[in-house]
Amino acid sequence: MDKIRTTNTLLLVLVVPVIFYLLKLLSFIFIPLVFSMFIALLFLPLMRWLGKRGVPKVVSIAIVILLILLGMALTAELIHLSSKQIMSSESTFFVQAEEKIRNLKQSLEIFLGVELGTEGSFLSQVLHKDSLGSAFGFVGNFLSMALTTAFFTVLWLAESINVQKLMNATLLKQKHTSVKTFRKVEKDLIKFIKVKFLVSLGTGIGIGLACVYFDVSFPIFWGLFAFIINFVQMIGSFISVIALAIFAFVEIQFMGTLFFFILSITMVQVIFGAILEPIFMGKSFSINIITVLVMLMFWGFIWGIPGMIMSIPITVFIKIILEQFPNTRVIASLLSGKELIVKK
Repeated sequence: MDKIRTTNTLLLVLVVPVIFYLLKLLSFIFIPLVFSMFIALLFLPLMRWLGKRGVPKVVSIAIVILLILLGMALTAELIHLSSKQIMSSESTFFVQAEEKIRNLKQSLEIFLGVELGTEGSFLSQVLHKDSLGSAFGFVGNFLSMALTTAFFTVLWLAESINVQKLMNATLLKQKHTSVKTFRKVEKDLIKFIKVKFLVSLGTGIGIGLACVYFDVSFPIFWGLFAFIINFVQMIGSFISVIALAIFAFVEIQFMGTLFFFILSITMVQVIFGAILEPIFMGKSFSINIITVLVMLMFWGFIWGIPGMIMSIPITVFIKIILEQFPNTRVIASLLSGKELIVKK
């Protein structure tokens, strides 16, 4: 018996790295597959509601696709408005940025006693041909990923890929348990997505209004940027505050005004991210802070930025699965931090 257990442990140690290697190698398939699953889960209650009222499944799928397209159209319109703002700025910001960077460079040269590089302007070095090529490559990859995600979303909604049946066949082996587990996964992930969307929306609106009040350029762009980057748990709020603070450093001349602006956008992040989000999520949904950081780094390494965005939903999914088996409930408790609270 001990030999069989040892053999199974060794096989697990060998198989797990191979699985994660395949996840990284085939990321162009798994990223849209997992992301589309979360989108489909979000619309499953609407699909059931329409089904109870006798609406055919084809019509229900068409309604969901229409709602997704409307959301994408709204996002595209916001991107268009923000780009229009940037293009109509008459390059005044870039002139101010060059002047501030030149002054900062001179101060650093005096302080360090060395001469820094002088070939061309800073912005011209940043906006060179290779950067533009990388931008076009990113747009192409994004469009390809979006189309693949849309395709998989239709498959999930049409139940061509059934998560509950897949869990029943591979992991849980019991129909009642698999249905119960799937409903819990669905409930928790929908709650997480809804709360994260509303918190990110409030953060984006707050950041945009702060930019308007302090007369910082491109408020729509910064609001949209804060909304999107806030989906990256913990790190996103720091990125948005730091990026906007650097931008405001160029535009705002008075240090006192700059200080209050940075304080305002920090307070927006604290109110929505550190106060309201945990309240809306609830204690039962809490995940250990160490688990959050480890999962962010791990899935960021596997799938990059999409992995960082999906790291917490994936962790919630894994935690719920681990709770179904007596041997792995301790790991699930450690992931949520409940074990640490009990010991205290």
